[in-house]
Amino acid sequence: MKIETDRAVITGGVRHGLTLGAPIGLRIENSDWRNWKEAMSPAPVKAAGRKGEKLTVPRPGHADLAGLQKFGFRDIRNVLERASARETAARVGAGAIARRLLDEFGITIYSRVLQIGRARDSRRKVAVEEFRFVDKSVVRAIDERATLAMKTEIDAARKAGESLGGIFEVRAFGLPPGLGSYAAAGERLGGRIGGALMSIPAIKGAEIGEGFAAAARPGSAVHDEIFFREGRGFYRKTNHAGGLEGGMTNGESLIARACMKPIPTLTSPLKSVDIESGRSAPAIRERSDICAVPAAAVVGEAMVAIELARAMLAKFGGDSLADMQAAHQAYVERLEGSWPRP
Repeated sequence: MKIETDRAVITGGVRHGLTLGAPIGLRIENSDWRNWKEAMSPAPVKAAGRKGEKLTVPRPGHADLAGLQKFGFRDIRNVLERASARETAARVGAGAIARRLLDEFGITIYSRVLQIGRARDSRRKVAVEEFRFVDKSVVRAIDERATLAMKTEIDAARKAGESLGGIFEVRAFGLPPGLGSYAAAGERLGGRIGGALMSIPAIKGAEIGEGFAAAARPGSAVHDEIFFREGRGFYRKTNHAGGLEGGMTNGESLIARACMKPIPTLTSPLKSVDIESGRSAPAIRERSDICAVPAAAVVGEAMVAIELARAMLAKFGGDSLADMQAAHQAYVERLEGSWPRP
C-alpha cells in the first residue's frame, strides 16, 4: 500500500560501506506498528482495545484455520500476524544484499508482471534494456496495452469487492554455465529456485522456461539446439529451457515464473465458521490490497537473487570478494580456452 514507506536500516556487519564478514543486520520498521503495540504486546495487558479483541472466524484461503488446528490456539491473531506476507519485507532486504554481490560478477535480475486476472502480456521476447523501465508501469508490466488492461481488471475487482491474482516473471542475465549441479537432488538449481518461489505467501505454482507449456509440445519444439562460434563459444538460438538444464545454468538467461492466487481477505467476505460457537459467520476482514502481484514480483526477484548468490558462493566462494572474483575469472578463462576440444 502507498501508506507504507518502510526503509531498511543497517544495524551491523557493515563498516564504512564494506561488509566485514559478520552477519549483516537490517531493521525495517513498518509505519503501522505503533498502532499495534498493545494488541501484540509480549507482556499481558488488561485491555488492548478493539485491535486486541479475540478473532475466532478464520478466512478461507489463509493460514488461519490450519494454524489454529496445528498449534491449538483459540485466537486467529496468533496465526495471521506471522503468516502475513508482510514478512517478505525481510526477504527483499536480504535479497538486496545478495543482488549487490551478484552485481560484482555482472549478474542482473529483473521482474515483470505477465498477468493480472484475465489481462495478460503475451510478449515472450524481451530485451534486458526493457526491464530497466518496468517500474514506470503502476502494475510493473512492460507492455503499455497490458498495463491498461490490468488496471481495468483491478478497478473492476475493487468495485465488486473482489481480489485478483496473477503471474509474474523473474529473469537473470549474465550467469555463467555450471551453477548448481546434476549430482544430487538438493543441489539442482531448478528445485531450489522453484522452492524459493513457492515459499512466498500466496504463490501456488512455479515454472522454469516453458514450464507447463512444454508438456503439450514435441521435443523438437522444446529443446534448445546448441551452436558454437569462435569468439562467442557455445550458445543457443532459443531458450525454452529458461537457462537451466540438468539442474545447472547453461549460460543463457534464467527465466522463472510464478502464479499468485487472489488475496484471501475480501471486502465482501466469504462464508466461514466461528470456532467458538460453531455457527456460520462471514470471514474476518483485515487491511488488504485488491491485488499484490506487482509487489510479489519484487519478492520473487529477491528469492531468485538469494538462491543465485548461494550457488555462486558454493562454486566460487572464498574468504573475501577478491578470492571469489579470482576463482570466477579462472573458471571463465578455462571455459573460453578449452572449447571446442580437438
